[in-house]
Amino acid sequence: MENQTDKSKQNLAFRIAAIAVLTALTTVCTMIIRVPVTPTRGYINLADVAIFFTAMTFGPFTALAAGGLGTALADILGGYAQWAPITFFAHGVQGLVIGLIFKTSGTEEKGKMVMALVISFILGTLIMAGTYFVTGGLMYGFGAAATEIPGNILQNVAGVVLGFPLYLAVKKAYPPIAGYRW
Repeated sequence: MENQTDKSKQNLAFRIAAIAVLTALTTVCTMIIRVPVTPTRGYINLADVAIFFTAMTFGPFTALAAGGLGTALADILGGYAQWAPITFFAHGVQGLVIGLIFKTSGTEEKGKMVMALVISFILGTLIMAGTYFVTGGLMYGFGAAATEIPGNILQNVAGVVLGFPLYLAVKKAYPPIAGYRW
């Protein structure tokens, strides 16, 4: 019985460490390139690269935690603290949904993987861009909030275009990573 307890503790420690590292990665991706959007005082960034990678590689709950915490932390550190709760929700739920799609779609077949990628892009974009549109609309007016939509779509395109190949490369270089989804 002690052996099983030790293994459970190691697994929990690994999960906590993975979430911490992926949260830091998401924070850096969010802060490294920031393109301001003047009407809403928001910005476009590379957070979705880390979120797509995390969701596909480590699953929905890691993507929820790392995506939400990493982007909210970047907002706090970058002078956008008023957006942190909204950002936590928008990117956390985005990561959760992307991870759930990949976890349940049987992505070992190429066709299913492409379909999961397309569906996760669409839903992830709707969740993230929709959350920012509604919130920005309530804060600054819906006309101003609409100016962020193309940038948010572009941000998700970058997430797929850069996050997916990164996922494939890590999966190929270290096949046991597939067992770390939760």
